[in-house]
Amino acid sequence: MSIFELLASLSLLLVPLFFYLTRNSRSRAPSKSNPKSYPLIGSSVAIFANRNRGIQWTADLIQNSPTATVIVRRFFDDRRVLTGNPANVQHILKTKFYDYEKGSKARQTLFDFLGNGIFNIDGDSWKFQRQVSSHEFNTKSLRKFVETVVDTEVSQRLIPILSTAAANKSVLDLQDILQRFAFDNICKIAFGHDPEYLLPDLPETEFAKTFDDAAKISSGRFATLFPFLWKIKRFLNIGSEKRLKEACSDLREFARNIIKEKKQELSNKPSLETVDLLSRFLSSGHSDEDFVTDIVISFILAGRDTTSAALTWYFWLLSQNPEIEKEILREIKDKSESPVYEEVKDMVYTHASLCESMRLYPPVPVDGKVALRDDVLPDGTVIKKGMRVAYHPYAMGRLEMLWGPDWEEFKPDRWLQRAGDGVSKDGKWSFVGRDPYSYPVFQAGPRICLGKDMAFLQMKRVVAGILRRFKVVPAAEDGFEPVFVSFLTSKMEGGFPVRFEERAT
Repeated sequence: MSIFELLASLSLLLVPLFFYLTRNSRSRAPSKSNPKSYPLIGSSVAIFANRNRGIQWTADLIQNSPTATVIVRRFFDDRRVLTGNPANVQHILKTKFYDYEKGSKARQTLFDFLGNGIFNIDGDSWKFQRQVSSHEFNTKSLRKFVETVVDTEVSQRLIPILSTAAANKSVLDLQDILQRFAFDNICKIAFGHDPEYLLPDLPETEFAKTFDDAAKISSGRFATLFPFLWKIKRFLNIGSEKRLKEACSDLREFARNIIKEKKQELSNKPSLETVDLLSRFLSSGHSDEDFVTDIVISFILAGRDTTSAALTWYFWLLSQNPEIEKEILREIKDKSESPVYEEVKDMVYTHASLCESMRLYPPVPVDGKVALRDDVLPDGTVIKKGMRVAYHPYAMGRLEMLWGPDWEEFKPDRWLQRAGDGVSKDGKWSFVGRDPYSYPVFQAGPRICLGKDMAFLQMKRVVAGILRRFKVVPAAEDGFEPVFVSFLTSKMEGGFPVRFEERAT
């Protein structure tokens, strides 16, 4: 009997049992913290049953765990730890930073998409990329970013498009609009390239679809119960793996064209007044085009998908909480006479509301590491070398032990104090942040997000620009509940259709 005949025979025996167990094992709120596990197949039945709501399901498990940590067993006792315990998060991301890495399996899974970019690499290459990138995030660069790139994109592109939509009473997909906005921004600031995706005619964005396909298929590799299947499909160049190969080829061609333009620009004018991120890497002595291409794709992922995801959910939450929207409008009005950079920098209440929104809907809901050696987490969970350990920001934002019994409510006040609390002397709000291990939305420790401040400045400028002129009204029927999905970064499934209503001046 050949190996293929053997596999086919095993499938005929196991598949009916698997689906029988699936129908009888689906659970939205498990009674125990760890899902039921069977010999050989572990918790694969429950994993498959919840395959379309993996983030929500694992968050349920963590919420029901006394330690906010669970162990999920896959086939052949492949154990994976998921935690929302802040002490564990600090242990993984800071205390034992050098004992937990991306890991070779994770790098291999994402390599076709991200290559050796900063989000898919460890060690010296990661340090080098981070060091070079850090120069783009100083105060001078942030001020210029807000006053030129972001403000121009808001005032000259975003607002006119929304004004036309308001006048015509037309419906726009706000998620798509925000992705276009963020894509133009990251390309301008990081590469000195303007793709012009946010134009009045909303041009076809084949690149965006290609990028989404690559992210979705790459993310799906992690979710599959049988990792060897995607490897076989890739070898045979069929199905989703064929599409991934095509998508990655297109993305790399796009990135190479940007690099080619930048090299030409540098050769014509080697002492550029504006040194963007790409120029820094090209001037650092690295001539490997594949390496620089990986960097371009990684920063598009970071700059396009994270802020647009955060803002999409933010505007949804504001539409459901009009009193909070009124408070933000008051702050916008108070700051309207300030220069652009000072306006957005000092929007304390808006800053708090963005933090609160990302607590409930983090742009990166789960992130994993691999243990390089045996270890024990602070809550007593035993970790073996090679085990995958993931911290879960989506679940952490829903833990009563961190946020109280009203954790389901959208309350920016959680992040604020007034004069009576001894923080502010003039009666105004003062922002009081949480420690990054209780709120690891931007990671924490040595790998904390370099673009955190830039992201907040960009988001606050968008919020101020839109809300000053328009009320954002969901176009879906009453009772519509958007669905949170994640493919490396989070999205609102099917987009966010809205109408824009001009505010009275």
